[in-house]
Amino acid sequence: MKKVDDLMESAHELKERGLKSGEIADELNVSRETANWLLTHSSTGTDEGDEAPGDIHLDWSAVGSSSRRLSLVAEAMKELIAEDLNEEPDAVVGIAKAGVPLATLVAEKFDARLAEYTPRKQKWGEDDYDELSGSFSRNFAGVDGARCVVVDDVVTTGRTMTEAVRFVEENGGTPVSAAVLANKSGKTSIDGVEVNSLVGVVRVE
Repeated sequence: MKKVDDLMESAHELKERGLKSGEIADELNVSRETANWLLTHSSTGTDEGDEAPGDIHLDWSAVGSSSRRLSLVAEAMKELIAEDLNEEPDAVVGIAKAGVPLATLVAEKFDARLAEYTPRKQKWGEDDYDELSGSFSRNFAGVDGARCVVVDDVVTTGRTMTEAVRFVEENGGTPVSAAVLANKSGKTSIDGVEVNSLVGVVRVE
């Protein structure tokens, strides 16, 4: 099990490698607030009274490091999505970075088009977060006129999923379902779109 000190060390190592704060949050599967806290503290001590954000780190590298395990997880996600829909989707939207491999396999199982969405947190470093915008990759399918399923690895606060759902709508698509490996937010729907999760995480305090 990773300790907080290990996460701090990982965050600083990623920062030294040139990753932006938003990318670090994504790599460690923690919220933006937690990533900031990890980057501004060290294992030698923290400011008195400055408590760590309430968050849970999820390490799913045992799945991600195996194409077979990833395919099996994608099959389970596809079944969850299919139970939620009356008809199959036209496109699957993967949220970069970690949601894209899962979305690729889910799209293959649905025989659907694949779109890639880069959320604004991937671009967030020293910039004002509210001034940034997400984007679709032109190397993948568009979503105009498509019934879309949005796929990510982990929902932490729900902000990125909300952003992706709204961006699909702004670009002419209809988000009909969402699926994630793990849901830390406790939200079962976002902007009226049901969020299907293989694992639900509840923090008991």
